[in-house]
Amino acid sequence: MKTLKLNIVSIATLIILTGCAVYRQDLNITTCPTAEVNASYSKASTVEGLVREIVKKGVPGMTVAMYSREGLWQYAAGDAKIENHTPMQTCHLHYLQSIAKTYMAVAILKLYEEQKLNLDAPMTTYLPLTYSQYITDAEQVTIRMLLNHTSGVPEYNSEPAYITDLLQTPDHTFTPEDYLAYIEGKPLRFSPGTKYSYCNTNYELLALIGDAITGDHAAYITENIFTPLALNHTYYRNEAGYLNYPELYNAYWDRHSDGIIENASQLQRNNVAALIGDDGIVATPEDAILFLKGLMEGLILSSATLDTMKTWALDSKGNPAYGLGLDHATFGDHIAYGHSGGGIGAGCQLYYFPEQQIYLFLGINLGTVTDSPIHKEVGEILENLYKVILE
Repeated sequence: MKTLKLNIVSIATLIILTGCAVYRQDLNITTCPTAEVNASYSKASTVEGLVREIVKKGVPGMTVAMYSREGLWQYAAGDAKIENHTPMQTCHLHYLQSIAKTYMAVAILKLYEEQKLNLDAPMTTYLPLTYSQYITDAEQVTIRMLLNHTSGVPEYNSEPAYITDLLQTPDHTFTPEDYLAYIEGKPLRFSPGTKYSYCNTNYELLALIGDAITGDHAAYITENIFTPLALNHTYYRNEAGYLNYPELYNAYWDRHSDGIIENASQLQRNNVAALIGDDGIVATPEDAILFLKGLMEGLILSSATLDTMKTWALDSKGNPAYGLGLDHATFGDHIAYGHSGGGIGAGCQLYYFPEQQIYLFLGINLGTVTDSPIHKEVGEILENLYKVILE
């Protein structure tokens, strides 16, 4: 059963390490041209009301976008920046956080289709020794195991040393080797291929493999995903002024889990700017929808490769959990394919519901790395939101 609560990611312990000093660095943001809303969408009034309820509970701003048999519909409420009351708009950019893993997986699968990569080859076939030397028994881990989180590779972002460095030196520019150094010499968590366990390190390694094969995995993603799907408001490292976009919302967090939110935009941006493969993409909600729609409709990968992408690793209870960059989720009784994402100052979900033929994006500019009474307050409203949209 997929939780409808705002997920707490593995660096939740950062709250303990930040002390009591306020870290507030707001960034400039502008309003932007908002596309005309599909006023004929039959559930618009109800969904809008629920989104406004979520904002009233303390979430700074929220956007919902969906594509259904009734066409594209979008709505935003609350603030993209609280300090000057810049309203959240559907044209504002959202941090996609771990949804970036689906894009990274598609890039790797494109290389597979081009016969430049074997999914069942050891990652050491493609990953330079510069990086593979950090991973214990790296030769036992295949590309497929990285894609579906069955590698057993340790998680870098749950390491206390990483969390400490991130928060005590928030302006430090991390490198891929920095992240891998946190897990250097650590044993694999389990024998590769024997179980499923979600791990961000897997996708950092895939990005480095992408670099080794293409020379620049970010440029490859732009050329093979963004450009063919006309994702003109999606950005990942290769685009000019990366993350310095005036349409990118300000990010907030409940650092002390007391319902009092602070602006953490600079910390959020610096963190995301350093991440590769497992994070790093910003996009408008509409572009996020168009990406998943293009993927599911076979506009990027062949039908055979898409079927491979939907070969599910099983969780500890024997239920389908994760494919090759795709989360297998259930919302109530409804199956969905896609991904969720969370960070210091953002949270989002992007899913396709095949039974209803609905693509749905939900995004907020409140972090999910710390627990908060705000998250608890909006949990039931989120459940109602999904029920309204899906039933």
